[in-house]
Amino acid sequence: MFRPTDLTRRQETDEDVFPLDAFVSGQWAGKLLALAREHGFRHCLLASFPKGDRPEFAANLLVTNWPQPVREAYEAAEIFAGSLLVARLKQTIMPVFSTENLFVGQAPTEQRAKLLALFDQHGLGGSLAFSLHDRHLAQYVLVFSGRLEQPDRAELAIMQLAAMEMLDLGADELVPRYGPREKLSAREIECLRWSAAGKSSDEIAIILDISTHTVVSYLKSAMRKLEAVNRMQAVARACRFRLL
Repeated sequence: MFRPTDLTRRQETDEDVFPLDAFVSGQWAGKLLALAREHGFRHCLLASFPKGDRPEFAANLLVTNWPQPVREAYEAAEIFAGSLLVARLKQTIMPVFSTENLFVGQAPTEQRAKLLALFDQHGLGGSLAFSLHDRHLAQYVLVFSGRLEQPDRAELAIMQLAAMEMLDLGADELVPRYGPREKLSAREIECLRWSAAGKSSDEIAIILDISTHTVVSYLKSAMRKLEAVNRMQAVARACRFRLL
């Protein structure tokens, strides 16, 4: 089983695929990337379909090999649930292909320009998206990116069937836990909440009237309990478990 701590031992390239959730094995995620590459796509992304009570990109993200700058910028933009991609997938059960960037289509003009440049810089133009369900009736967004030529009907059918088979095999791994294995303390949650609000360790220390060293200690403990590799991921998982 892939553990998030493994991320610190590997160098990220666009040849890698990183499960961003502890419930997905590296082997399973690697097969997803292999499917993308077999059909001429450079990147892949699997996420839970965003819902009203959990719209955040990081909270829904399960597997991707998007470069870290793209992931972080897109999460900060907070536009995943309202994107053209999600809107298009809500309107059809068919695969959606577009050379237009559906991820950033409804972002404000200035923000949209920056995101488009970042996506283009990392070869994320041209995307094929599927809305899929597993046997637990959970809904997912699966997107392959980096190919400008639209697949024909036969290739679409092959890719969709392969993705459905993989999702069926990995369904049990994708079912999230209802909470971390080890309970977080009230102080750990408090520090995470202020971190989610954009506060630094020094600022949190002033707010809570404790030392910066103590804040860092609480955050490290929270990251360990949430099996996160950094604060951003810890906050995302805390949101997923509805701790914040």
